[in-house]
Amino acid sequence: MEFLFDLWIPILASAAAVFVVSSIVHLVLPIHKNDYARLPDEETILASLRDQQVGPGEYTFPFTESMQEMQEPATVEKFTRGPVGFLTVMPNGPPRIGKNLVIWFAYSIWKAQPWTTTLKNV
Repeated sequence: MEFLFDLWIPILASAAAVFVVSSIVHLVLPIHKNDYARLPDEETILASLRDQQVGPGEYTFPFTESMQEMQEPATVEKFTRGPVGFLTVMPNGPPRIGKNLVIWFAYSIWKAQPWTTTLKNV
C-alpha cells in the first residue's frame, strides 16, 4: 500500500484540476439553462405550499402506499387527470453552495484515486 502515499499528490492535483475545469464549464456554458421552467402562477402555488406547511423533503404526487393502490380506479383517475410529478422542497433561505462544492471536490478526489484498479493487482 506504499504506492498510495506516492500517489497522493497526483490524486489531489487531478481532483483539483477536475474541480476547477468542471466549475468553469458549468459557469461559462449554458448546459442546464433549459432544465427547469417557471411554474404558472408561481406565487399562488408557493402560498399554498406555505399554508400546507410542507417541510423540506422529497415528495411524489399523486402519492400511493403500494402497487395495489396504484391499480385502484380512484388512483388511476388521479394519474390520468394529472399533474403527475416529483417535488423537492429545500430548507428556507438562500441556496448555500459551499457544502455542495466541498462534496463535489471530495467526489473528485474519490474518482481520481487509483485503488479501484490497482488493488485488483495486489
